[in-house]
Amino acid sequence: MSSDSNHLSERSTARAFWVTGPGEACIRDTPVQHRPLDSSEPWVVVQTLWSGVSRGTEALVFNGRVPPSEFDRMRAPFQEGAFPWPVKYGYANVGRVLEGPDELVGRTVFCLYPHQTHYSVPASVVTRVPNGVPPERAILAANMETAINGLWDAMPAVGDRIAVVGLGVVGLLVSWLASRIPGTQVTAIDNNPGRAKIAEALGLSFATESSVDTHDLVVHASGNESGLSTALALAGQDATLLEMSWYGDKSVSIPLGASFHSRRLRLISSQVGQLPPARVPRWTHRKRLELALELLQHEVLDHLISGEAHFEQMPETMSRILSSDSDTLCHRIKY
Repeated sequence: MSSDSNHLSERSTARAFWVTGPGEACIRDTPVQHRPLDSSEPWVVVQTLWSGVSRGTEALVFNGRVPPSEFDRMRAPFQEGAFPWPVKYGYANVGRVLEGPDELVGRTVFCLYPHQTHYSVPASVVTRVPNGVPPERAILAANMETAINGLWDAMPAVGDRIAVVGLGVVGLLVSWLASRIPGTQVTAIDNNPGRAKIAEALGLSFATESSVDTHDLVVHASGNESGLSTALALAGQDATLLEMSWYGDKSVSIPLGASFHSRRLRLISSQVGQLPPARVPRWTHRKRLELALELLQHEVLDHLISGEAHFEQMPETMSRILSSDSDTLCHRIKY
């Protein structure tokens, strides 16, 4: 065990990012929990290398828009504090194991942990990052999990005509995964023309709008009411519309008149916190995360990283990248 490792395990505090009010945040010293004396389960000490900002969800948290009804369901696995604030929130952390079981020491791991310089958790909650995935790309694992779960819910088939409305990180990952199903025709739609280069780099057909209403599957991931209306209009007869946006405390209006019923449209939701019932017999959350990390071996996914900042700059950085007019995709934090 290295002297650095010994030193780190003896520290009682780490530096962590906390949301302290509406649009307000700070870096504060935070106690580090270590393995309880009565626990026989092995623990690890992890030094964070990178963390990722999940823009959609973290913007709602940062601006205090988590509705009280969702305070419990919205808790991150290692969240501290309570909604609306002060709260330590986040779930895309990649680090190096400094202490723990021999097979994990020195390994790069992913953990659903907030933005913090180092931490200690049970060894069972960290997942090894495959050798072919650089740590700075592995922060996309949580978003990839969401995309996988969404497609499991939607069940696209060979040859399907698919439209994805809203090209944030999740929308782009859903589009990319769907385009790899043989015979599918995927159109990636966003009213921001700046998304065109990124979509094309992923091998996707990009459009700012579409009048085609014969899609077998439409995925909505824009987080905007107007995008949901657009998605509804693109669905063909007996098609499925998968809603992947989460609006927090915002009420949303959707036009369910006109031809909604005559087209026999199916409107379903997807949320990564639970596995689709059809997958439960064969899959676990851990297996799904391992799959997500394996799928990140493709260099083309680096196009989803739109910026980078140092950890100590997070309070100022978050104010900028979580604004409504930001072009941010995944912003990574360097430690």
